[in-house]
This record gives sequence, C-alpha cells and structure tokens, in this order.
Amino acid sequence: MIKGTVMKTMLKFLSLLLFISLVSCTSSSVYEKSYSFEKNIWPQHIKPEFQIDIKDTSKAYTFVITLRTTTEYKFSNLWIYLNTRTPGGEKAREPYEIKITDADGVWVGKKTGTVVETSIYFRNRKLPKKGVYHFILEQGITESLVDEVLDVSLIVEEVSAG
Repeated sequence: MIKGTVMKTMLKFLSLLLFISLVSCTSSSVYEKSYSFEKNIWPQHIKPEFQIDIKDTSKAYTFVITLRTTTEYKFSNLWIYLNTRTPGGEKAREPYEIKITDADGVWVGKKTGTVVETSIYFRNRKLPKKGVYHFILEQGITESLVDEVLDVSLIVEEVSAG
C-alpha cells in the first residue's frame, strides 16, 4: 500500500514539474492593443499608433501585427508601413506585406465565419534603449481607402528563456 502511495505522489510531482517547465518557456504578453476602423474602412490619413514602455533591454520580445478583414476584402494582400520612433527620437519607416490569400485565393490566415485574421511576426527582437517606443501603422496601397478592414492589433510578448 505504501508503494502505491509513493508512486502516486511521484507521478503528481513529475506532472507538476512538467507543467511548470512548459509554462516557464512560453511568452508572456507585455502589451496588447487593437485599433478598430469605423465602418470597416481604413483611410490613408488614419494611422493607428501604439506606445510601448520598454523597461528591460536585456530581454527579447516577439512583436505580432494582426490584421482582421472580412471575406469581402478584394485584394490578396495589404502593404503597410511600420513607422518606429525610439525613446531617443530616432525614426524608421519600413514596408511590410500582409498576405491575405495565396495565389490560388486560399486564405493565408485564420478564417472564422466572415472574418479573416492574418498575422506577421517579428520574433526575438531586442530593443536598444529603455523607454517609450512609438509604432505607427499606415496602409500603403495606391487607393485612398481600403474597405472591409475590421481592425489592426499589436501584441508584444516577452520571450522567456526556456
């Protein structure tokens, strides 16, 4: 009887140890914010801004930009510009393509009902300075309005050592 109790206790301990090790190697969300577009239209003059206060420059972060469109979105992609302003005032402007469908018209992201969610990832990035970073998104197509765009989000996760 004692042997069975010891085995059960050992099994519980090992299960707990496995759970703790799995949880400790995951990312924890530092920042998460969405910007919803009025009437599902993203005009060129609307530039969602996200401000993140980075306190620890020794850690790596994963940045995720998520775009949610409807299934009525008429393009296969959306070009955006990511404008970055550091705490020291340095600026950068970089273009990125968010693919909505592949060449055959199949959704690249997750489709739920009439909503398509597509993300781009910037993994394991270190930021050089402590302080508030400003990330501003611009839609970068030739038309002044992009319709069937629900929202855009920025998630920043701290990458845990594991």
